[in-house]
Amino acid sequence: MRILGIRVDNVDMETSLARIGSLIDDYQNKKTNHTAQVITLNAEGVYIAAADDEFAAIIEQADLVTPDGRGVLWAANKLGQPLKERVTGIDLLEQSAALAAQKGWTVYLLGSVDGVALESAEQLKKRYPELQIVGTHHGYFRGHDQDVIADINVKRPDLLFVALGMPMQEKWLARFRQHLHVAVAIGVGGSFDVVAGHIKRAPIFWQKMGLEWLWRLLKEPQRIGRAMVLPRFVIKILKNK
Repeated sequence: MRILGIRVDNVDMETSLARIGSLIDDYQNKKTNHTAQVITLNAEGVYIAAADDEFAAIIEQADLVTPDGRGVLWAANKLGQPLKERVTGIDLLEQSAALAAQKGWTVYLLGSVDGVALESAEQLKKRYPELQIVGTHHGYFRGHDQDVIADINVKRPDLLFVALGMPMQEKWLARFRQHLHVAVAIGVGGSFDVVAGHIKRAPIFWQKMGLEWLWRLLKEPQRIGRAMVLPRFVIKILKNK
């Protein structure tokens, strides 16, 4: 379906994981040499893409676009095309890691400040002891893209999780994925900070109420500028409806 003209796939977690598995199988069996791009798209991302043709085109060409957040589900309902469920970046990271541990897929974590990707890897290994994490790298490598790409390609992970923030992570992947020897690359925003334990995720009650954004804002008041996108998004949806 489309929200403000931007593509969002009507998938749930099970379908998303099955799609990722299929993409990895195709790559491993040499049915394709194309690095698949998965985008976890929240309301802020939809709002940005509606005014950013480059980002909108990247979303259009992605191999999977999951509905990340209650805002996207709310908008879909308002527009008369309900989505199955939200599939957030943090949940997709966790579930993909669990599945990777079972399937023997290898993983690389790229993003956040120095040390956080490594801490995230350690936490994931504690949760899923069979998980093979072949490499990590921080997200502050501007001007050294080729060095990072070379390290990723030496490790040849099946899954590359990129936490550079939206839309930077999506644009970076779109620019360089033809040079990557990776089966599937997934943008996961600030997920590493949560996995590493630097940021506490909202309690389940807040998540179910669709107030995870408010919990994050209360914990990080500096996010107020980003949070102001949400009322603008709501206004746009109501006008479109």
